[in-house]
Amino acid sequence: MPRPISAVIHLQNLTHNLSVIRQQVGAAKIWSVMKADAYGHGIKQVWQALAATDGFAILDLNEAILLREEGWQGPILLLEGFFHPTDLLQINHYKLTTAVHSTWQLDAIEQRVFDTPISVYVKLNSGMNRLGFKPEEYRQVINRLLAMESVGNITLMSHFANSDTQNGIEAPHHLIKTLIDDNLSVCIANSGATLWHPSTHYDWVRSGIILYGASPSGKWQDIADKQLKATMTLRSQIIAIHDINAGETIGYGSRFTAQQPMKIATVACGYADGYPRHAPTGTPVWVKGERCPLLGAVSMDMLTIDISHCSTVNIGEEVELWGQNLPIDDVAQCANTIGYELMCALAKRVPIIYED
Repeated sequence: MPRPISAVIHLQNLTHNLSVIRQQVGAAKIWSVMKADAYGHGIKQVWQALAATDGFAILDLNEAILLREEGWQGPILLLEGFFHPTDLLQINHYKLTTAVHSTWQLDAIEQRVFDTPISVYVKLNSGMNRLGFKPEEYRQVINRLLAMESVGNITLMSHFANSDTQNGIEAPHHLIKTLIDDNLSVCIANSGATLWHPSTHYDWVRSGIILYGASPSGKWQDIADKQLKATMTLRSQIIAIHDINAGETIGYGSRFTAQQPMKIATVACGYADGYPRHAPTGTPVWVKGERCPLLGAVSMDMLTIDISHCSTVNIGEEVELWGQNLPIDDVAQCANTIGYELMCALAKRVPIIYED
């Protein structure tokens, strides 16, 4: 028998979440963000569940080529653009849309001949300070692109650092609006702006984490009214049960000491599966309809939970580490991280089951 851990990807929930986003954004088109192998879900296996999208936004050429070879004929956006001038050969061949954030990329496009003019997303640094042209040079960049015969549609692109807060977009959005003109489509709304700032929707939105049923803020309660559904469930089984006395300790470093007699269970899941090693005592695990707290240190292959209040738990009982019943955001918050990281960190050794 194989080890009992597995991840279930709920394809129908991806389709459902896309429909929820569609209702949220009205006439705006949707980029479904599939970077990091679709946030750990597997691009090849899940893209058809999102085939009603207007386009896929991904990170690099390999992901774009995979989508084309799988049969997707719609728009594909390279979110960080190209990394070497020779990449433009593939952008031309596969008819990709590329972000542009640096002068060297402008130079490369200017020197290249394309079969048909390419679409370009011009990154504006509106305060995030990762990628993009400064506001004072942006119009000059746009004018340069407009003069290139090799460039077709031009879109103003930016990214909000604080779209998960009520007033977090005000200053950057004000700046962005000063640079919008009739020559540009506009795509500035990430997941947080898509949900909570409809004034930023414009022509396109980029929906990432909300496609996968987790919150841009890291708090499940913030999206509880949006009808989004979890798309990944990490599950395993109890492989041992012990009764321990007061004063006994659990796990490496003896980080947990029982203050009273307890019934504990060992679960076949550890940090080598992608579960966060730094998850503290108290992090919830779902067992038979109840949240059972993690106890002590997470090992490479196992973790321990308190089942003292569960009267009928047996060896072989299925547990949910996160998913349909236990929001990934709740686990991430306990571990002082975000749901994005847990999804993307799912280990290769965990079997994945695709459920439709």
